Amino acid sequence: MDAFEDHRPAIDCVELLPEPVAAALRDWQGPMDVQQLRYVDTAPAIADTALLVEHYGSWLLDLSANCVVAAGKRGDNITLAGCVVLSTTRVDVNGVVRRELGARKASFAPMDAAIGGSGMEYGGITPIGLPADWPLLVDAAVADTPYVLIGSGARRGKLIVPGKALAALPGARVLEGLGRAAG
Repeated sequence: MDAFEDHRPAIDCVELLPEPVAAALRDWQGPMDVQQLRYVDTAPAIADTALLVEHYGSWLLDLSANCVVAAGKRGDNITLAGCVVLSTTRVDVNGVVRRELGARKASFAPMDAAIGGSGMEYGGITPIGLPADWPLLVDAAVADTPYVLIGSGARRGKLIVPGKALAALPGARVLEGLGRAAG
């Protein structure tokens, strides 16, 4: 991730982050020092992975991860969950997520539910700072990646985080096959 000229400890940039993310960093209890979680300033116009890769280079594709919010429904109960997969894959919502949530039906959460529930901006949602009562599903490939580039909770900026730090977030479940080949 040295290609980013200006990256600094995310804990030193909490004023740039949405409150749920800033609070999670201030209260960090992960397996490594919070200083290892880095913040890099990126323009909101290139927040989407494809645009970011176009701007910085294709090498970034293999080191990027996405956090999407899924909604599992069983009867009248809806469970929102954060799902973290490498950007080269798609979340297996109808298989792995549905089974893991014990839901009859699962889908991507509507945008208003995702941003309203997380307190983050759509297109920048990060697993760091998601509500404690949401399950956090992390693909094993993400957990095995030394560092991944993920959203910062806002469309501006990204976080560079060790995969094992994401796997150790409160409530995280590491799952094989959560991310499936795109296409």
